[in-house]
Amino acid sequence: MHRLGISVYPNHSKLKDNIEYIKMAAKYGFSRVFTCLLSVNGDKEEIIKEFKEIISVANKNNMKVIADVSPKIFSELNISYKDLSFFHELGAYGVRLDLGFTGNEESLMTFNPYGLKIEINMSNDTSYLDNIIKYKPNTENLLGCHNFYPHRYSGLEYNHFIKCCKNFKKYGITTAAFVNSPTATFGPWPVKEGLCTLEMHRTKTLKAQVKHLLNLGFIDDIIIANAFASEDELRIMNDINKSMIELDVELVDDIPDLERKIVIDENHFNRGDISEYMIRSTQSRVKYRNHTFEPFNTPDIKRGDVLIDTSLYGHYAGELQIALKDMENSGKTNVVGRIDEDEIFLLDSIEPWQKFCFKLKQADVSK
Repeated sequence: MHRLGISVYPNHSKLKDNIEYIKMAAKYGFSRVFTCLLSVNGDKEEIIKEFKEIISVANKNNMKVIADVSPKIFSELNISYKDLSFFHELGAYGVRLDLGFTGNEESLMTFNPYGLKIEINMSNDTSYLDNIIKYKPNTENLLGCHNFYPHRYSGLEYNHFIKCCKNFKKYGITTAAFVNSPTATFGPWPVKEGLCTLEMHRTKTLKAQVKHLLNLGFIDDIIIANAFASEDELRIMNDINKSMIELDVELVDDIPDLERKIVIDENHFNRGDISEYMIRSTQSRVKYRNHTFEPFNTPDIKRGDVLIDTSLYGHYAGELQIALKDMENSGKTNVVGRIDEDEIFLLDSIEPWQKFCFKLKQADVSK
């Protein structure tokens, strides 16, 4: 089951605004809150009081708060990894270690008497997790969470991201990653060039980022890293199909009724004998084999085009395809629509036999 999350930064925003944001996110099914406790510069008692109030509001709205902490905080507040009562008294669900210890300490922390979750950094391809596992932690209380990156071009490279994720999933550890709200304006650092885990997500719509992480299958919890995302963005994120990748599509104006029905009303799957040129969904050619599919729009094909073969292609008539590459059109294939430009990259993550569907594109506020 996937959980959606938001981030709040008490050091950079008003208490009232954070509380309103948490309540709004809860209304749209969000259940995680990420926050930073990386420094306590100023009145420590006041800072702790504000954190406690934020966490209390989140808990009342069935949202679980994990606080990002650094070894410096442990030192400043005289907290020992052997005694996590401070975080329990805050009401936190867990603690994210900005920097870790040696492995044994993390293992011991997972046996804390309060059941606090211990979340560790996923973004470095090291033996850190393997080392913790050797110390026999309570893996029920061990979580993984990627970093986010405010500096443009500093986010994780895709293959590195996948490698790090696989290392956590092989142990069955619950994972999390961050996405970027294009309408949000701040995070915990002064740099404001987006805030995401994967660099390839930085300029994508929020919807496209979330769909990508869902489809990759390695991330359990998806958290908006920057604040404050708009209410429309929270609603859109909640409404995303979590069980099947749903591609936003624009149909051509003159599409016939049956071709429209095939695209929008049918579920599809990618054939197992995959092509490098197209995703092929063949059930529509079986279901509508007695229909004559006439040519009506046969320009040359561009990557991201949605296609349906005409009856000039014989037994292929009615087959739906999505172009993975630009191709010359023989005049026998209708271009019936096009995948939203921000979602074309998702085509590369659709695997053999994978199910998918389409949804008519609507105005997206999250770009």
